[in-house]
This record gives sequence, structure tokens and C-alpha cells, in this order.
Amino acid sequence: MVSPASDGSAVTASVTVDDVRAAQKTLTGVARTTSMEGSRHLSSLVGSPVHLKCENLQRTGSFKLRGAYVRIAGLTPGERERGVVAASAGNHAQGVALAASLLGVASTVFMPEGAPLPKVAATRDYGAEVRLRGQVVDETLRAAQEYAQETGAVFIHPFDHPDVVAGQGTLGLEILEQCPEVRTIVVGVGGGGLIAGIAVAVKELRPDVRIVGVQAEGAAAYPPSLAAGKPVVLDSVATMADGIKVGRPGDVPFKIVGDLVDEVRTVSEDALSSALLLCLERAKMVVEPAGASPVAALLSRPESVEGPVVAVLSGGNVDPLVLQQTLRHGMAAAGRYLSLRLRLTDRPGALAALLKELSVADANVLDVSHVRTDPRLGLDEVEVELHLETKGPEHCTEVAAKLRTAGYTVVLTR
Repeated sequence: MVSPASDGSAVTASVTVDDVRAAQKTLTGVARTTSMEGSRHLSSLVGSPVHLKCENLQRTGSFKLRGAYVRIAGLTPGERERGVVAASAGNHAQGVALAASLLGVASTVFMPEGAPLPKVAATRDYGAEVRLRGQVVDETLRAAQEYAQETGAVFIHPFDHPDVVAGQGTLGLEILEQCPEVRTIVVGVGGGGLIAGIAVAVKELRPDVRIVGVQAEGAAAYPPSLAAGKPVVLDSVATMADGIKVGRPGDVPFKIVGDLVDEVRTVSEDALSSALLLCLERAKMVVEPAGASPVAALLSRPESVEGPVVAVLSGGNVDPLVLQQTLRHGMAAAGRYLSLRLRLTDRPGALAALLKELSVADANVLDVSHVRTDPRLGLDEVEVELHLETKGPEHCTEVAAKLRTAGYTVVLTR
């Protein structure tokens, strides 16, 4: 492994394919070699084979175990004795907790006070002492670093350390073994540890393979940083993809990304939610928004990648409430909802007749509301607002057309 600074902090150092190979040996019997699954739908869009690297099926539900275990395994006996500390809202927390437990090292993990309860419970179950501090990850991070200074515990950074990068790079070796014909690898990017590790492994062995990073539009620190030639801190970050919600690239991965990664592009929130929905419906994969970001990139610009393509599904730890909200957002983005207003004669049976028309049109009614007090309405009129579930944009058009044919004046609200 690459040697860290004497104080255990991250250092700007190169990571080589030999470091990644050494990490792979360290992870033998610890990290799973996750499956590679083909996607016919994405393949048809891209025009060549698309494979999904299912790291959402890794132990702890994400790739984070790889880097955390390699980092902790590389500690000296004295450092292990002092224990380790980390800060995370979810995936890194669970990776550190399990890695430390497997290595017999005490771990303390700081998590935001609003962290999803399933992630807090899982981190405790993996053996860590969990402390809830701060409302946002930056506050949690400061609390963990203060704890490290006070106690001597070794701070385990989620991405900004050579050993962490080397551990994540083992994914790149697996991709080349499982899909030797790959031409493009698409990876979600937060701080950059995962894509940096993959790039180190892949570019040394297959320099012809194109590496594409993906960031959420509201948390895209890499494009301005690469343009400036140094890590740039974003004024604010906002995205549903917590796993890549990072406001500044790490120093160690930044240099590697600048040297080896071919492109970093961004995707919208609509694309992220649509990608999550596609993973669930078509691939039968539960994936968190960050893990679905490579799929979002393929959906947004399918013609821009050369196949065969490997899209890395980096994690599947999604809170059920967030999943519900994101799926609804994804269905709306995919045109699966239709909202409309129309006027009826305010008499018995009028609403029943309308609902019969919608039944014939095979639209599912989610919600109905009546407005009788609008001064624009006639004395015998009522306005009805409907929210419908449909089969997609074409079906939305068909439903509205059938209602108009039946004599209704339809106003689409979205």
C-alpha cells in the first residue's frame, strides 16, 4: 500500500496499478466480486452492449467497504490500538464499521442528526459506536476530526487517501476481468475516490478504454475544479444523490482524475430519478440515486458513448421514504402522471360519467378534487381537477384526446 503521512492524514501521492493489485489481495475473502448484468433496454438505446456492474450487491450495500478495509488494514499496530473514526451519512459509515469489526479495531462513526434511521441502525449493527452530530455532513465531519485530535483515533477519510483509492480501484480490475471487451466505463463521482481508483487500474492495463465520470448538476465540483486546475469549493450543494453530494474534490483523487479520466459530465435530478426507476423496473435492481447516476448519463446522452459500456451501480442503500419520493419523481419525469382540469355540469352522475370515460381510456385515477366557488364558474358548473397515472407520454395524449372527443374541455396542468 502507499504510505500515508505520519499523522495519518491524506497525502497527495500517486497510486499505481500495483497498489490496486495489492489491495485486491488484501480484500480476498472480504469483498465480494459483484456480478455484471446486461441491460437490453440500455443496450438498445446506446446501440451496443451495456453491462451493469452491480456494486449495490456488495457487502454493506456499496463499494465503500473496499477502500475502508484496505485503509484500516494498512494501519500500524499502535494506530489500530487507538481505534478509528469516520464521518458519513450512510455508505462510508457502514463500510468503516464492518471493516473495523472484521479487523478487530474499535470504530466510532459520526453521522448527521437527520441521517436515515435504517442507515444508523445498520452502522451500529456492523459494530460501530454511532454519534449523531450536526445537521449537515460538513458539521459531522468537523466533529469527527475534533474527536480524532482529542483521542488519537485515526480518521478514515471517505475518499482522500491513497489506500482508499487503491481499494476502490479493485472494481476496475474486476470490470476488465468480467468484460474484457469494454470500451467505456461510466462512474458516479462525488469526492472522486472511486473513479480515480478505477482509472488507475484500467488505464494502466487498457489505455484505450474511455473513463466517464458523472456528477449531479447541483453538486458538480469537478468541472470547475478541472477548469481551474485545482480543487474548487462549491458555494452550495443540492441533490437527491447523497452518495455524490460532495462540495470539493479530494486532493489525492483530483490529480488522478485530471490525468486519467476522459470526461466528467453532469445529469439533472429528473434524469437521476428516471434512472432509478429504470433500474428498479427493467433491471430489478434497488439502487440509490448516486448509484444510478451512470444510468442517468446513458439515458440523457445514449449516443455519446462507445460500446460495450459498463455502468457502475455503486450503491443500493436508499432510505425507503427517499425511494418512494424519488420513484414518484421519476414517474413524473417519465410522463407517467397526468394532471388536468375540466368543467362539469353540477348534477348527479356527472362525475361518474367522467370516471367511466377514464376507465375506458385505461387511466388510473389517483386523486380528484372539486372547485365550486370560483367566480368564473357558471351557476350550474363545477371544476374538477384530476391526477392520473398513465402508461407514458403517448398514453397521456390519448387520454386527453378521448376526453375531448367525449365533449369535455380539457386543460392540462402538467
